Amino acid sequence: MVKREITKELLLSSKKYPVVTITGPRQSGKTTLVKKVFPKYAYYSLEDPDVRELALSDPRAFLRNAGKGIIIDEIQKAPQMLSYIQGIVDSSKKNGRFILTGSQNFQLMHSVTQSLAGRTALLCLLPFTFKELSDIKKNISMDELLFQGFYPRIYDQKLDPSKAYKAYYQTYVERDLRALINIKDVRLFQKFTRLCAGRVGQIFNASALASEVGVSVPTINSWLSILQESYIVFLLEPYHSNINKRLIKSPKIYFYDTGLASYLLGIDNVAQMARDPLRGNLVENMVIMEMIKHRFNQGVDHNLYFYRDNHQNEVDVIFKAGSNLLPIEIKSSETFNVDFLKGLSYIKSVFPKNITRQVLIYGGDKEQLGKEQIILNYRHSAEVFSI
Repeated sequence: MVKREITKELLLSSKKYPVVTITGPRQSGKTTLVKKVFPKYAYYSLEDPDVRELALSDPRAFLRNAGKGIIIDEIQKAPQMLSYIQGIVDSSKKNGRFILTGSQNFQLMHSVTQSLAGRTALLCLLPFTFKELSDIKKNISMDELLFQGFYPRIYDQKLDPSKAYKAYYQTYVERDLRALINIKDVRLFQKFTRLCAGRVGQIFNASALASEVGVSVPTINSWLSILQESYIVFLLEPYHSNINKRLIKSPKIYFYDTGLASYLLGIDNVAQMARDPLRGNLVENMVIMEMIKHRFNQGVDHNLYFYRDNHQNEVDVIFKAGSNLLPIEIKSSETFNVDFLKGLSYIKSVFPKNITRQVLIYGGDKEQLGKEQIILNYRHSAEVFSI
């Protein structure tokens, strides 16, 4: 069984807070993680209708099992339980008593912030990192990573990625989305999600999508919000500074997993991936998500942005640490080209006092740890935070 990198932070949080709440996409491994880390805790899944009915009919009796510790999966299915949990933790000084998980971020966070503010640590578990995946599958190529994605079940059960992501997407649409919003025409929503995949790594333009799908801009924004809260898509915000008033203000859209994005793009195998015109965008997506996973596994915000001005000067990622900025450029090529450094050199000239080092992440194996410029292989993307 793969040891998840978030384990250390999960254990630490359980010693400091009475409740630990873990969010993340469906099938990212939340249940497996908490059962492994807390094997002696009572476990209940509110996905089970019988368990949910029992919990809601007599919550005090249900929570009596929390004496030694209790894991409650999919807590957003019964948000009323959170008020009773609040009462228990307020009358007890025991930390780590409740471990909660949920996969619908909006519903979960709205309820948690109302009932458990200051009482719970909040963690987010995403699919496998490069390191976690390497523990179970060696020598996997870049194109295989892009196509297969990082969801544990793909590898644990040796699933066909195309069939697995088809089932994942259809289940998500049929069950989760219809429970959240009233979609009158599922066909239009499906078109919208595929068009989002076709814009991976690009500026999100709600007006253009509304015109292409045939719905209103508010509808597009509503659908986008649902995709975000359900851990399907992720928006990377632009970096803003008073130094430059001409920055692009719309976010860029990425997917939490390249395997799902590949399915939505109609990529059926690794050979097609190698020839797909959006391969470079998917590599960028994969690297950015690796960096986000690393930050989330440490229990901190990602603090990642992108830079682009009205003259099309662009840097893929800006990591902000206080007043310091670390610009990061991402290329899918296995061969280094000096032109890859142009954007990094430009942004250094814009923020000379805030930037001391610049990073290029690419598909090649030759790495360089220079005083100002660092070149890393994409598998070492998370190392940008420790250089």
